[in-house]
Amino acid sequence: MNAPTATDPLALDLEATTNALATGIRDAVRELGRRGAVLGVSGGVDSGVCAALAVRAFGPKHVLLLRMPERDIGQGASDLGLELAESLGAPQREESISAALEGLGCYRRRDEAIREVFPAYESHWKHKVVRSAPGGVVVFALVIEKPDGSREEQRIPAATYRKLIAATNMKQRVRKLIEYTWADALGYAVIGTPNRLEYDQGFFVKGGDGLADIKPIARLYKTQVYALARHLGLPTAIAERDPTTETFSLPQTQEEFYFGHPYDKMDLLVHGVEEGIAPADLAPLVGMDAEGVASAYDEVVRVRKATSYLHSSARIIDVDGSNHPAGR
Repeated sequence: MNAPTATDPLALDLEATTNALATGIRDAVRELGRRGAVLGVSGGVDSGVCAALAVRAFGPKHVLLLRMPERDIGQGASDLGLELAESLGAPQREESISAALEGLGCYRRRDEAIREVFPAYESHWKHKVVRSAPGGVVVFALVIEKPDGSREEQRIPAATYRKLIAATNMKQRVRKLIEYTWADALGYAVIGTPNRLEYDQGFFVKGGDGLADIKPIARLYKTQVYALARHLGLPTAIAERDPTTETFSLPQTQEEFYFGHPYDKMDLLVHGVEEGIAPADLAPLVGMDAEGVASAYDEVVRVRKATSYLHSSARIIDVDGSNHPAGR
């Protein structure tokens, strides 16, 4: 049994947490009138833990794991998803989304955006987006890699950044379309996989990986998810895999694209904001000075506000012109 301590405020009783989450998933699915669960597995720790919890809740026969690779990412993540399915004994399907993305213009729109920064860019060149270091106004740069291995980096204008992200967000939305197609056919609920850090800081696509019937780990920090992965006995390649975006063709960490700090540090910073911990008190735990923690707190709050739209439900307009969140 683990419990929060001064040096590890995010420690959990792992078995109690596992049982509680599995029970919660089972109860939620029943309340929704569904009879099982479907989720996409990316080879990452979040989807791996969610899959294991769903199997704990229903048994493997009533959990479908979907592997949905596309050409920018390659086959590695899908192969890890297969390894996960085999370790859990759950049925799985692989459905490549490359043709759908081609037809929708994802790759064409992406290339058009990249050529606004690098006119000579060829569609087979690799690429990624990186953010500036924490501590100031966040700006983004585009990195391309030519076939000879040489790389170039240029700051990306805001309008071009939006075009590029809009195009690549299709990947998450197409995957969610497939998940709900299977869920409808089987009478299953769709399991979402954002952890607390991603959920709090809006690191998800609205109508894409942010869309789900149940989000079992949205109250677990990333370090807690890793601890559960080890406790649940997930394959080592998944339980120890570094967080990635699974979006761009060049390897890219979540830290360099979005958060600015490693996930274990970000967990504590978000926790510090949530619990009102003074910057000077948190500083020793994150290896920063109090001023740096205070600056990071400010960014956590700014990002929350900037991404609040992602959490909003549809607005219902009444006959008097007033509006309110959707509901009955």
